[in-house]
Amino acid sequence: MGKDFSSALRPAIVLTILFAALLGLAYPLAMTGIGQALFPRQANGSLVRDAQGHVIGSTVVGQAFTTDRYFQTRPSAAGKGYDGLSSSGSNLGPASRALVDRVTPDIARRRAEGVAGALPADLVTASGSGLDPDLSPASALAQAPRIARARGLAVERVRGLVADQSEGSVLGDAHVNVLALNRALDRLTDDGAGTR
Repeated sequence: MGKDFSSALRPAIVLTILFAALLGLAYPLAMTGIGQALFPRQANGSLVRDAQGHVIGSTVVGQAFTTDRYFQTRPSAAGKGYDGLSSSGSNLGPASRALVDRVTPDIARRRAEGVAGALPADLVTASGSGLDPDLSPASALAQAPRIARARGLAVERVRGLVADQSEGSVLGDAHVNVLALNRALDRLTDDGAGTR
């Protein structure tokens, strides 16, 4: 019995070391190298930089916009807001009292901003990851009057900007990247186009 155990122990240790080196070192390094060679922008986080080269966000991770001058993203369930280390959904179902308590202040805030009619769900609920960078066009359009007032723009011009920035999807609904939309909004305001 002892001889069988010792004869089986050596291959087990060798295979453990081999697979640890292969799957713990070689494979991750190979995937990182391939990602950097073929898709460097995506592999480095799809970062967005301003004119001076400073990182101002990412096209794949949401961030909070809190002033009335910007389109605001959907609420985040990730920590204190858009914290990648705390990314997760809330796991609250539609009949959950906790979900109702969490959504009620957001609904009141949107109504105070002047959003009338039915509220798009993604305007008051968090995504599964809590880091969603996109909104539905309906959620962006619901914010257009507030932004037009804050920036002194015609509402139709802001709505047109939302339509220009909307992207279709093969497997899902149309969406608008909030960071890209806000950058386009800044360019629109900086150029003076569309003002009243």
